[in-house]
Amino acid sequence: MGGSDGSSRPEDETERSQFSARICRLPRRIWLRVWEVGHEDPRRVIHSLKVGISLSSVSLLYLLEPSFKGIGNNAIWAVMTVVVVLEFTAGATLCKGLNGGLGTLIAGSLAFFIQYISNESGQVLRAVFVGIAVFMIGAASTYLRFFPYIKKNYDYGVVIFLLTFNLITVSSYRVDDVLKIASERFYMIAIGCGICLFMSLLIFPHWSGEDLHNSTVCKLEGLAKSIQACVNEYFDANLAETEDNSTEDPIDKGYKAVLDSNSADETLALHASWEPRHSRYCHIFPWKQYVELGTALRHFGYTVVALHGCLRTEIQTPLAVRLLFKDPCIRLAGEVSRVLMELSSSISNRRNCSPEILCDQLHDALQDLNKALKSQPRLFVGSEDGLAKHGDRRDLPGSLVSLKTVKTDSSALTEWKSKRALRSHPRDDGEMKTLRPQLSKIAITSLEFSEALPFAAFATLLVETVAKLDLVIEEVEELGRTAHFKDFKHVDEITVTCEKPKVNVPGNQLASHGAE
Repeated sequence: MGGSDGSSRPEDETERSQFSARICRLPRRIWLRVWEVGHEDPRRVIHSLKVGISLSSVSLLYLLEPSFKGIGNNAIWAVMTVVVVLEFTAGATLCKGLNGGLGTLIAGSLAFFIQYISNESGQVLRAVFVGIAVFMIGAASTYLRFFPYIKKNYDYGVVIFLLTFNLITVSSYRVDDVLKIASERFYMIAIGCGICLFMSLLIFPHWSGEDLHNSTVCKLEGLAKSIQACVNEYFDANLAETEDNSTEDPIDKGYKAVLDSNSADETLALHASWEPRHSRYCHIFPWKQYVELGTALRHFGYTVVALHGCLRTEIQTPLAVRLLFKDPCIRLAGEVSRVLMELSSSISNRRNCSPEILCDQLHDALQDLNKALKSQPRLFVGSEDGLAKHGDRRDLPGSLVSLKTVKTDSSALTEWKSKRALRSHPRDDGEMKTLRPQLSKIAITSLEFSEALPFAAFATLLVETVAKLDLVIEEVEELGRTAHFKDFKHVDEITVTCEKPKVNVPGNQLASHGAE
């Protein structure tokens, strides 16, 4: 007993010391995390202070004795309104504030009308009438929320209408002066909405339109960097040694930000549509064009994803064959990236694109790639007839005439069939049957491929990015016309700096607009 106790005591002391060390480090880790969140976007700190000031101001209606005597318990509705309505951006606050105010006004008016009609009947009939009214209004309002337009623009207002109507209508059965109840609650909600709008629009306002603008700029830059990095990696000698499940792949960061931005862009565009004209020239914010540009960028991103997939396929073109086309491919990718960066710069600086954005350099890069492909016709022929037409394959550079990762005969399939026949008659010693997971690969390797066929897919997708680039340019030019961007001048210097977009879409906003 004593020996076992003595042996466990050092372990207990070690665990206690480790636990104490973790507890001592916990405050520092929390502080570092708090500092990191605030340093990433200082506007979060400002918004938190604005919410605190708003709650303190509206709480005075409930805390001060004179105001409490005149308002009563209805003052708590102003506090609840500030908590629910005040959002990070001015557009989101306007959307919720105006929806809530309109819903409260309509609900109070309808509840007063229902109470006026029910007063003419007896007590029993009045209860039945109130119950039927609550059922019909509740069912109709809920069904109304399924309409896409209502769900997108006025869902919060319908919810507030339904809540206010039921509270006033049901409580009016026991209270005679329903008009006073409705008016007091409407005044409190109006006070809360007024404070929220004042803090959002006049005190360090944060605009949803600016967040959408900055997000679009960085998405263009991310796609440009992804294409350049993808092509450079494809012609890297260490391609075969790269891991497929790398979590820090810089190529993924560029296009994933584009593909995952659909919901956030639509939410920001919806809130931007509620914002007043606040630009220098007092133009309407072209939120529809930003959404259309985002759609074009997602279609462009799909091609980049497929291009990146060529780096992770099981069947790869030998490096010596790939290097034959390295220079034209890298040049073409560089030109595509240059155009995307210039588009990003034009949106960032709010100026129109250069008329020579699709210059001769991009056309020359396409022609160089086309000439390089035509100069090696034998690489893209895998049949014996094709080889007979183009001569012997031994003159290819590096003498890489066969694809190492693919067998070009049916020996693998024949071998598999013979093994399957043997396994169909199990031995007497109880040998277990096992499934062969390589069946699909054997079926593929029994076919005859050209070693340049995987590269042909890569080159096709690279050329496809040029075709998709025209659609992106058209959307950017349409955005410039709608937003009244300034004219391009040759003296303008194109300077592009990519920072992490400071876009905040709070969880309750996404929840309220999740079905958009």
